[in-house]
Amino acid sequence: MPPLLIVVGGLPASGKTTVAAELARRTGFSFLRVDTIEQAVIRATSLVQPLGPVGYVVARAVAADLLRTGVSVIAECVNPLAITRDAWRDTGADHGARVLEAEIVCSDPVEHRRRADTRDSGIPGLVPPTWAQIAAREYEPWTRERLVVDTARHSVGDAVAVIEAAARPRR
Repeated sequence: MPPLLIVVGGLPASGKTTVAAELARRTGFSFLRVDTIEQAVIRATSLVQPLGPVGYVVARAVAADLLRTGVSVIAECVNPLAITRDAWRDTGADHGARVLEAEIVCSDPVEHRRRADTRDSGIPGLVPPTWAQIAAREYEPWTRERLVVDTARHSVGDAVAVIEAAARPRR
């Protein structure tokens, strides 16, 4: 069975980290969080936000190493542009992995804003974006099939179950 690369993307405060972390706990897959990588780069260097592609490039390199050794990976990031989405897909394909792209959305704008206003990033030193920054963020529409999971309509457990079901190999 080839390894699986699950790329969990979506706007900040949509619930993607919560869902991806629970998915990693349930599956035992490696978990890569781009925010964690970016904050580590900031702590270790003189670089500051915005870092540009640095976190994504590092995360994809680590994912490639894991996939090459047969280890399945959950990569969690905003994944806002077609170029970032294509790069993740290519990383999986180049290393013989099946790829599942999941977009986490929160269709309830009041709930999404509440989450943005009250959340803790869980990463020392990382200040999450404000609701205004999230609303103004560049986020290109998807142009290909992906799994869409709405956290305004699904509990964390249900969201994880939807992703797990989509990840099962089809016969």
